[in-house]
Amino acid sequence: MEWVIEQRGKSDCAFRLFPIDRILPNPMLAAIKISDATPEIVSAYALSDEQALLAKVRYNRLLDIFLGVAAYSMQNHLRTSVAGMGQVEIDEVYVAIDKRGRQYVLPVQAKGGTDRLSTVQTRQDIACCAEKFPQLLCRAISAQFVEADLIALFELEKSGDEIRIVEERHYKLVPADQISKADLEAYAR
Repeated sequence: MEWVIEQRGKSDCAFRLFPIDRILPNPMLAAIKISDATPEIVSAYALSDEQALLAKVRYNRLLDIFLGVAAYSMQNHLRTSVAGMGQVEIDEVYVAIDKRGRQYVLPVQAKGGTDRLSTVQTRQDIACCAEKFPQLLCRAISAQFVEADLIALFELEKSGDEIRIVEERHYKLVPADQISKADLEAYAR
């Protein structure tokens, strides 16, 4: 357990005891190689911050691959307020549709460098989507650089008062010629 600061409204917050608040990539999880579609000029100048991570997720359509949906970036840095919570900011908001016509809202939080993912922001993301997009199914996503071209993606859900990991995958962005026949055979199994 650890203490976290939880927003309770405009200019109001409280300390609350929660289970450990970190979402950490599993170092034992195998990486899936993806042909890097990031434009070279973006790669040449991108930093290692959350904006660079969001760009790589977007250009490589990693949410589509991870969730099996067609996902579209709708807005970066959605800053709004949520009843009983106050101001929240979602790093990027996607909308998506699956093969059965179900529509989703995908709040994405991203962390680069030495920053760590937090369940506090996930709670805020889910609450914001429930209030602002009640007709859409919410699938909360967290993204973290593990290395420069290795990205961990998490799908998270609220279960009671806790945030749980539904799924975690690691994607390694590589030039197309670095995806071998053996890699493809292993993925086919």
